[in-house]
Amino acid sequence: MPESKIFRPFVPASEDRRELSLRALLLGSIFGVIFGAVTVYLGLRAGLTVAASIPISVLSISILRAFGRASILENNIVQTTGNAGQSIASGVIFTLPALIFLGFDLESSRIFALALFGGWLGVLFMIPLRRQLIVEEHGVLTYPEGTACADVLQAGERGGSFASRVFLGLGLGGLYTLFQNENLLRLFPATPNWSPDFDPRGAQILKGAAIRADVTPEYLGVGYIIGARVAAVMLAGGVFSWLVLMPAIMFFGKHLPAPLYPGVTPIAQMSPSDLWATYVRPMGAGAVAASGLITLLRTMPTILNALSSGFAKMGFGKGAERSRLLRTENDIPMTMVVGGSLVLILLMFLFLDLKPIPGAQVGWLANLAAALLVVVFGFLFVTVSSRIVGIMGSSANPVSGMTIATLMAVAAIFLVKGWTAPAFGALAITVGGMVCIASANAGDSSQDLKTGFLIGATPWKQQVAVMVGVIVSVFSIGATLNAMNKGLESFKELPVARAISLASLPEGVTNQGTFKRNRVTVMLPPRAGAAEAREELTDANRYVVLNAIGSATLEDGKYLYNPATGKIEVQWIQGIGSEKAAAPQGRLMATVINGILSRRLPWSLVLLGVALVIGIELLGVRSLTFAVGAYLSIGTTLAIFCGGVVRWLVDRAAARGGETAGSGAETEISSGSLYASGLIAAGGIMGLLGVCLNLYEAATGKTAPQFPVTNPFYKDWVSVISFLALAFSLYHFARRPLDSEKMMEEIEREE
Repeated sequence: MPESKIFRPFVPASEDRRELSLRALLLGSIFGVIFGAVTVYLGLRAGLTVAASIPISVLSISILRAFGRASILENNIVQTTGNAGQSIASGVIFTLPALIFLGFDLESSRIFALALFGGWLGVLFMIPLRRQLIVEEHGVLTYPEGTACADVLQAGERGGSFASRVFLGLGLGGLYTLFQNENLLRLFPATPNWSPDFDPRGAQILKGAAIRADVTPEYLGVGYIIGARVAAVMLAGGVFSWLVLMPAIMFFGKHLPAPLYPGVTPIAQMSPSDLWATYVRPMGAGAVAASGLITLLRTMPTILNALSSGFAKMGFGKGAERSRLLRTENDIPMTMVVGGSLVLILLMFLFLDLKPIPGAQVGWLANLAAALLVVVFGFLFVTVSSRIVGIMGSSANPVSGMTIATLMAVAAIFLVKGWTAPAFGALAITVGGMVCIASANAGDSSQDLKTGFLIGATPWKQQVAVMVGVIVSVFSIGATLNAMNKGLESFKELPVARAISLASLPEGVTNQGTFKRNRVTVMLPPRAGAAEAREELTDANRYVVLNAIGSATLEDGKYLYNPATGKIEVQWIQGIGSEKAAAPQGRLMATVINGILSRRLPWSLVLLGVALVIGIELLGVRSLTFAVGAYLSIGTTLAIFCGGVVRWLVDRAAARGGETAGSGAETEISSGSLYASGLIAAGGIMGLLGVCLNLYEAATGKTAPQFPVTNPFYKDWVSVISFLALAFSLYHFARRPLDSEKMMEEIEREE
């Protein structure tokens, strides 16, 4: 007899416990807003996301217990609602930042609509797949994160509590970030830095290199969760870029008197950050694109199998209709699924038709075709995503690869139609973004539904909870994207102003009108031996904004042009895309679109990244992690690697002591991983608080109190020691098992 026929959930179908309550939806919505914002913050900075279902379950058990007895089903609704924020945020940050790289603004209404449509499509398309994937293939598809979350909920129902480790990580991580973050108290440097420049007899060895670390608690926690192996491969990519490639560029290019495309200043005058932004980022984008396609090809057999299985077994027979009478088999009716899908198609069509991207106005027939493309690719990749996460887990879900495939197909259609203007690239991102969000949400929803299946939840109530979570979280996701883009932006005076004529702009440069702000702070070019200088511009609205994409004259980005002098004087560096928020997946999507439509890219650098990935694959190493590490700043990868080292030390100590998995660091619900989750949440929340404070200062002209950079603790060695102390706290608490972990061992023995 198949395993699915003899399986008995934790709560029998005959029992009707409290489940879809108002307090569960409210608490889950709060978690969705928080973890959605934290995911945006972490994903833009590190290019990584971390599953939120287990931390939310842990916190829910303790919080609801404080307000009276809560059922396991009610806690499950909380984590289902809250986890929607994390999954929607993952899809958004992989695609929509590409709009910035293509020269467009992030409109809040557009972010809201795309996230809402994509999130709901993911839920609706997953509903007809649930029975086959979750129930019929219970013994085949394990859904590791969903199973682990069910274990946590069962332990909580038996009286266990894991929340102390999460709260401890939140408290210590938040206190640490208060003094570390450069937008908060800034007691010590946020990024200790060393730029080696050995100069025996004028050789200038390693000039152009830099070793730095963003000593944040979220990076430490991420490194611990992903483990030493993955963290080491990421750092290897960073070492190649920052300690091999950049010094090589400086060595061979420092004698060139003129800028080397795509640079706008001579290489000899570039800092390590300039070298990274100008030459490493295009190479890294090519590497990430190539590795994403390789990952897609590698998973193609699984994808084809998922499609064939999904389409062959999606229908409901008479036995299925009878089983729907059971509470635990009661999905949202198919009539509502089909009707809801048709309504979403209509809403997408109306949105594209009534609010087109400026410069990409097409007829109603083309907009209807775009909406249908979203549905076709959406259902295709929702099916794939829902099955793949059941086999390999959400962390291995090749969402970016599936999105690349969508973008390539859409861009190829646009190319045939002759729609090659940058605005059509933004339209392609709109289509690909909704598909990506739907796929990401479907994968995480599958994990949540697996949790519900194991504990005996009511499917339709979970599906409603996901939809509620989508609606609530899209507000915080859009606000966080815009806040980070503005809060982390900077204005940099060009070392040499560039003369240019507005009447005959170079190819790839467009006039975007008058700069709308009156006052901005501009960083002045560094001078030897002098501290960083800034200048306040109080009449900034006299400038004209120019946007460069694929230009042979200017590096991609926005610039402020002074009509009085006829020169470009200031570079406007957007927050998203800067070293503080590199957004690697968004850059990748923009590179794919721009490469197909405009065919104006620094192809030598892009193809260098492709060749690098091929070499890494030949070494037998999965190249996607290495490629992301090569794209990101070494400040990110080095800090993450430190967390991986702590994980390795904890696992090694546990192995020496002969401890079980329950008391070590090998499981997703160990004390170490929960403490690390608290660090991640603390770093994200406090980091966003700093961004909001920065926005407040820019809007009001007031300055929040900070320690001066002349204080005796503002030294790189203080940052290093403080970060090591935080890392030791992670090691210490990871080595101290919780009482609840003993309960988990009892649960495993019972099963």
